[in-house]
Amino acid sequence: IFCNIYILIKMMMVTKSLQLVVLLVCCLTIITIKCANATQNPNKYSVNPTIVHSAVSKGAVCLDGSPPAYYFEPGFGDGAENWIVHLSGGAWCMNVTNCQDRATTSNGSSKKMGQLDFQGIHSKNESQNPDFYNWNKVLVAYCDGGSFIGDSEYIDPTNNSTKNLQFRGQKIFYAVLEELLEKGLKNAKNAILAGSSAGGYPAILYCDYFRDSLPIKSRVKCLVDSGYFVHFKNPVLERFWSWRYGGVAALQGAAKTLPKSCTSKMKAELCLYAENIQEYTKTPFFLYMSAFDNIETQYTLGDEKYTTIDEGKGSACLNASLREMRSDFLNAIPKGNDPKHRGVFIDAMHHHTSLIGRWSLEVALEINNVSAPIAFADWYFDRKYRYLIDEIHTMPVKNTFKNVTYVL
Repeated sequence: IFCNIYILIKMMMVTKSLQLVVLLVCCLTIITIKCANATQNPNKYSVNPTIVHSAVSKGAVCLDGSPPAYYFEPGFGDGAENWIVHLSGGAWCMNVTNCQDRATTSNGSSKKMGQLDFQGIHSKNESQNPDFYNWNKVLVAYCDGGSFIGDSEYIDPTNNSTKNLQFRGQKIFYAVLEELLEKGLKNAKNAILAGSSAGGYPAILYCDYFRDSLPIKSRVKCLVDSGYFVHFKNPVLERFWSWRYGGVAALQGAAKTLPKSCTSKMKAELCLYAENIQEYTKTPFFLYMSAFDNIETQYTLGDEKYTTIDEGKGSACLNASLREMRSDFLNAIPKGNDPKHRGVFIDAMHHHTSLIGRWSLEVALEINNVSAPIAFADWYFDRKYRYLIDEIHTMPVKNTFKNVTYVL
């Protein structure tokens, strides 16, 4: 009996010790979590890629044949039923060698994708992103090299399978959208299809498809961020774009994937210019871009002119070209007679993309004392329809804030 009592006392003592240890661990965990939450920056946070393995069986793969991916941050509070689906940019590959090189990077393979920083329009800071801070946020990774339009392949003639290429951007868009719909997008009250740079064109191209995929009662509009590259009338200014889009159209099989309403009237590469497809898009979209986009100037006038333009030290000939480019751009974009259907915010700063580095209210660009995020939000929520163009600066304004852009 005495032995049993002794053992029981020992067990009670051990139990109390364990309880103290568990209590201490719990307290430390709570403190750690609270500290982590206190130091977390809602303006910028890391998100891991979601690999869409099921897309492979549908033929939706990156350049190297790996499955596509997207980055997702769930919404919360009264934003839990609202969605931003953002198509990432990252230029194009125009020939087989260029695309094979790209296939070994995160711009051509999900095998190379890692964490990504969400910020700007993806920020969770209510004071800096008041209209969208708590929405579901998705960034669709860009790994097809052709603005999500392609459905073709290249088989290396030497039978080296590692050099084969898959141009399946159109299928990637459809497969990722299908997964997002099942994830809750199909019940969205408010939704935006956005695209930056090379992702801007497909934001127009697929705008109606996106609208038709959601409930009729949902508010659905599209946002084009620095992805409206124009077809210049001057063949000297146009030469590099013709070469670039010609290569993309041929590799991606654009003649069969782009709308017949356009390709029946002109060459497929001409249908890669937003100005030639915008009339077929019925869903409202908003264009946010500089009249002197620095990718536009770089690809048109050459890399060596970048600093000269940014510093405002161009020759008379260069400045004449810049004015001509601005004129062609402003003539191509949607007109201002129907801002409810086509809103614009066209600044004059020599920069590229705005949804990431320039969306926070404290650094956002303004026209007529209205910041770009407010102009778009007012337009999107039908509070006020914005059609804003910087008419004061007819030459590029120096880029005083270097963009933070996604590199996938």
